[in-house]
Amino acid sequence: MNVEVKNSTPQPDSPIAYRKGYKDVKASYLNRIRWAVTLFYFSMGLNFATWASRIPDIKRALNLSEGDLGTILFCIPVGQMCMMAFSGRIAVKYGSHRTAVFGLSFYIAALMLLGLSQDQWQLSLALFFFGISSNLTNISVNTQGILTEGVFRRPVMSSFHGAWSTAGFTGALIGILMKGFKVEPYLHFIIVGVMLWGVIFFNYKYLIKAKRMAAPKEKKKRFSKPDTVLLWLGAMSFCCMLSEGIMFDWSGVYFTDVIKVDGPLGVLGYASFMAMMATGRFMGDIVVRKIGRKKMLIISGCFISIGLYTAVLLPYIVPATLAFMMVGLGVSTVVPSVYSIAGRRPGMEPSIALQTVSSVSFLGFMLGPPVIGHVAHATSLRISFAIIGAFGFLIAFLVYKVKAITAEG
Repeated sequence: MNVEVKNSTPQPDSPIAYRKGYKDVKASYLNRIRWAVTLFYFSMGLNFATWASRIPDIKRALNLSEGDLGTILFCIPVGQMCMMAFSGRIAVKYGSHRTAVFGLSFYIAALMLLGLSQDQWQLSLALFFFGISSNLTNISVNTQGILTEGVFRRPVMSSFHGAWSTAGFTGALIGILMKGFKVEPYLHFIIVGVMLWGVIFFNYKYLIKAKRMAAPKEKKKRFSKPDTVLLWLGAMSFCCMLSEGIMFDWSGVYFTDVIKVDGPLGVLGYASFMAMMATGRFMGDIVVRKIGRKKMLIISGCFISIGLYTAVLLPYIVPATLAFMMVGLGVSTVVPSVYSIAGRRPGMEPSIALQTVSSVSFLGFMLGPPVIGHVAHATSLRISFAIIGAFGFLIAFLVYKVKAITAEG
């Protein structure tokens, strides 16, 4: 069954109708808005990367086994899941600009608590709050990204996600530097946290203050049918996040166990994937303007599948590296595009639309890595990657199920 969405002009209560108020604003001020939102994306990514860069040190300091660490790390997705049903509503009620400031501030505070944790229960509690604040920040900042794209009247969402990816590299480099100077994690986290609070202070006033949409006159039903378009978009994002999740957690293992790469080259698969994902996100907006979202999403899905199947069929260092680069390009623009389309649903707040889509897609990021592990244990890692490879072609197929993508171009 195809889901059709008319490509109509925004109505007065449309989430992007407010952009008329920016039509006479100078280009320099619009660019300042874009920079502010970009820096919020960067800060969100750097906050997480800072924690990730010091996980081994915290594991050693608290004398955690691999099993203990695995169990404790699960507190992050638990916190995210607990907050997922509320983030969109909070952003609608208080405004995404206020929620982005509060959420990111809370996220930074949770990072500092991680560094100050002296016991397993303290680390678990801090990671739970880390998960809650990350979800709240994610929904509100992505809402700001959608509103900014509405102001510019052209695709810019992919570049925002590119800033998040760049923050991952930056966080890793800062982590290496801090460890080189033997800076303790708690001090490292405090230094980064103070810097990020500075980013908030100098940029919060440039966030877009969108008015809340007018409530419908008719009485809403207690239980309403979920928006079908958003569910299809969520399914596409699920397929992408599933592929992205296994690359984050299993690309290094694949190069070590399947490609049989030793030493520093063991990170080549992960590094090539991350480098091309960041590159693809900075190029994504240009590609969308040239060929449209529909063609780009179809190509992206095919890139994911072709890349994974190449790595499975040719388990050698050169073709596998090129294959992982292709996967990085494939996953780079799917989620930004899906978020952009979802945020423009007629008669729906962008934050609520994002909440719906991210609730579906997040399951892919959560379920992918452990499922791969169990399938690999029962069969092999190559077979696991081959199974996940099918989801890229599924993204391309789903493009034809959602006419909203065609309307977007």
